[in-house]
Amino acid sequence: MEFDFEVLEPQDRYRLLTNFIGPRPIALVTTRSATGRSNAAPMSFFNVFSHDPAIVVLGIQPRFNGEQKDTMVNVRRTGEFAITMVDMALSQQMLVCGLGFDSEVDELEMAGLKSASCCKIDVAYPSEAPCTFECRVERLIDYPRRTLVLGEVVHMHVRRDCLDTNGRYVNAEHYQPIARLHADNYIASDRQFVLKAPPIAEVVQARK
Repeated sequence: MEFDFEVLEPQDRYRLLTNFIGPRPIALVTTRSATGRSNAAPMSFFNVFSHDPAIVVLGIQPRFNGEQKDTMVNVRRTGEFAITMVDMALSQQMLVCGLGFDSEVDELEMAGLKSASCCKIDVAYPSEAPCTFECRVERLIDYPRRTLVLGEVVHMHVRRDCLDTNGRYVNAEHYQPIARLHADNYIASDRQFVLKAPPIAEVVQARK
């Protein structure tokens, strides 16, 4: 089958993109409201795109009625947000944070999560998190139905058991993030395996 994205309806593009590009990491994004409450929302239009500078990107769409979501309102006002990676232990709380609460409801509290304060930005994050990135907005790219938020990571929190004994690499036994496939389907990273590329000389020789 062939799909012409230049004439395809937006919802059909969304369905195809999210069904076939995956698994997508989940960012539990926390921000601060104008009255000081914590807002938390899960987003799977998210990834890291650079390390120097350290840039992550979120794709945030408005509500169906065109209004901006609380996360976007807070990001525009403060220029700050935190991203918590979601593992199985946080999966149900993540879903609660994604419910349509009123703007002044503290989603971390509603999900039964304990709040910890960020170091460099005025944002809270769940203290149970395997890791959290503190971010400042580097730039916003606005489209009619989505805003790309480029954030520079300025600080990172990592739960000690998620790193190896030297504190350099991830401990795969303890850090097992989940990711989204399509609709309500997710995948866990508890089944990991090693793939190593063959020497280029072997590949060249095999093709002769």
